[in-house]
This record gives sequence, C-alpha cells and structure tokens, in this order.
Amino acid sequence: MVNDVLLEVLTAASLFFLNPLFVATLIAAVFLGYMRVKRERRNFRVRLMPGFTELKRLLSESWPYAIILSIIISGIGLIVDSGWLVLFCIAAFVGLLSFNYKIMSPIYFVTVAYFTIYFMERYAVDFVYRGWSPKSVDLFGELAVTVAIIAGLFLLAEGLLVSRYGSKDTSPFLKKTKRGLYATVFKTKRLWLLPVLFLVPGDIIPAYLPYWPQFTLGEAAFTFIPIPLIIGFSQVIRSSYPNIAFPKIGRGIISLGVVVLALGIGSIWMPILGVAALIIGVAGRVVLSIVASIKERGGAFVVAPKSTGVVIAGVIPDSPGDKMGLLPGECIRSVNGLNVTNEKELYDAIQINAAHCRLQVLGRDGEVRLMQQVIYRHDHHRLGILVIQ
Repeated sequence: MVNDVLLEVLTAASLFFLNPLFVATLIAAVFLGYMRVKRERRNFRVRLMPGFTELKRLLSESWPYAIILSIIISGIGLIVDSGWLVLFCIAAFVGLLSFNYKIMSPIYFVTVAYFTIYFMERYAVDFVYRGWSPKSVDLFGELAVTVAIIAGLFLLAEGLLVSRYGSKDTSPFLKKTKRGLYATVFKTKRLWLLPVLFLVPGDIIPAYLPYWPQFTLGEAAFTFIPIPLIIGFSQVIRSSYPNIAFPKIGRGIISLGVVVLALGIGSIWMPILGVAALIIGVAGRVVLSIVASIKERGGAFVVAPKSTGVVIAGVIPDSPGDKMGLLPGECIRSVNGLNVTNEKELYDAIQINAAHCRLQVLGRDGEVRLMQQVIYRHDHHRLGILVIQ
C-alpha cells in the first residue's frame, strides 16, 4: 500500500516537473546564459558571470512570490476554468519559444487565454475536448472576475521581481556611437519561474491519480493543480544605470498591477470591469515597454570613453574590483600614481605594486576618491573589471 501511494505521489509530481513549459524554461535559462557569456567574451574577452547564473536564479529569486501567490489564489477561492488554464500554458510556451522576452509578461498570457475562449465560443461552438467546451465557460461572469484578479496579482509579482532583481544580471556590451567610438550599453534578459497552485473545479486529475489533493464544498469538487508561471523581462538601457532604471520600470509595473487588481475586485459587482482590467493591463504594459525603449534609445550614452582615464563597463562579482566597490560608469584616472588612459596602461601600472594597488577613481557623482586593494596572482582577470577600449 505504501509503495502504491509513493508511486502515485511521484506520478503526480511529474505532472509539474515534466510539464513541457517547465522543461522548456530550464532549457531557455541555460541558453540565455550561454548567449550572454558569448556576447561578453566577444566584447571584452572575459565573461562577467558564469553561464549557469540565469539557471540558478530561475527559481531562487521567485519562490517566495510563488508561495504568496499560491496562498492568495487558493486561499480566497479563485477558481479557474481548466480550459483557460491550458490555454494560459500554451500562450506562455509560445512566448518562451519566441525568445522575445518583452512579450513574456503574464498579463499577456492571461488575456490571450481569456479572449481565445471568447473567439472559440463564437467561431468554434462545437469544439469539445475531454468534456470541456467553450460554451460551458461563464465568460462574462465568474471567469472575468477570477482572471482579472489573478492578472493584477501577477503584475504585482512581476513588478516586484523587476524592481528588486532586474539589474542583478545586467550584461554590458559595446555599441558604436555616431562619433565612431565605442560606448557601453546594458542589457538584461531574465526569466523567473514561479510554481503556482491553481484551484480547478472537477476531478480532472483525481480521476487518474486517486491520491492527488482534492476537496469538496457542498456537492462541488475542486482540485489543486501546480502550474509553472513564467515571467520574462528584457530591456536595453544606455542613458541611465541599471540600478536606477530597472527599479523605476518595476514601480511602473506595480502601479499598473494595483489598477488591474482594483478593477478585478470591482468586477465582483460588475463583471465587465474584469474584461476592462485585462485590456487596460495589456495596453499599460505595452506602453511601459515602449516608453522605456524610446527613452533609452533617444538618450546619450551614460557610460562612454573619457580622455581622463579608463571607464569601467562592468565589474566581475567577488573580484578585487568588486571588493573595492568599483561601479560601471566610474573612471579610473590613475593607478599607483601613474595616469592611465587604456587597459594596457592600467594593468602595466598595477604590476608596479600589485600587493598594494592604489587607484584614483572618478565616481558617477563626479567626486574623486582613493581606493586600495591587495591583488593576488590567482585573482581572476587581475582587477576583475571590464573596460571600454
């Protein structure tokens, strides 16, 4: 009996871990890391972070949000239609395969799944799959309320993740300016995986797996189904620093999420507000992306070459430069008392007295400060910074 139960539990777990969306996300995270390392080595001959960084942070940064979302969605009884849930996963899978993570906001998946049912109800009336039919969905009633509230919660989670972690894996690369020089552009392309527990009416899974969690309320049966919620984010910036730009974008997404959530709650009394919430959510998210892109494309390069020293494009984590507190955009004016204007002069000056490497740095605020750090022979890439040539 115990063996049978364990077998059923393992089979149930496989419904999540063998979900095509889950597997595809793991592969996409590895691919993201590979492409980033390849780009960094092409530009700077050294990578900023290991290639598996994106994979390691795929779940480590987002699991608290997944737990909170699961508790809220299941705790307040937000029951989703099984057909909508399948269409939601399909939309996320297609978005993931596009590798265009600007369209990987969950507000798009929620809305696409909802309106797909709407068009199926109008143009595929006879469609039936395993007992599910679009005609059986309360499209402008319970579903409109549920998906609008869920969309608002998803936007809040996305905004918090972008605000807190958007700049963490920012990768610098070189771009030619109109003057023929190379300046630094920062690019982030992130994926977050959130295992979220949804509440679905009926006994879809327990019909095949008797030990799958299920409960009844009156005569109705409900099933918990774990689904991999994928949140993607992609943005290139050049006229501001990552730790300044991405929190602003994140706060904009959070504000949009509050509006959508408020409309979703209002749809409890007026369901049409749920449909309006989805439309406003999609339009608002598109506007936020467009405004951010236009602002960055039109602005000047904040990290550009300077004749007064060597400009830092990136700092390798845990390197001597990182321990000294060096930041992208700062300019190293002298090393061990010698003025430097390029990477060769920088490292030639370091060799004079590496054991007590002294730097004069011009900070982002224009203030000059002195720094000192011991550099050992085994330290990767010596100082551990990427510079503009």
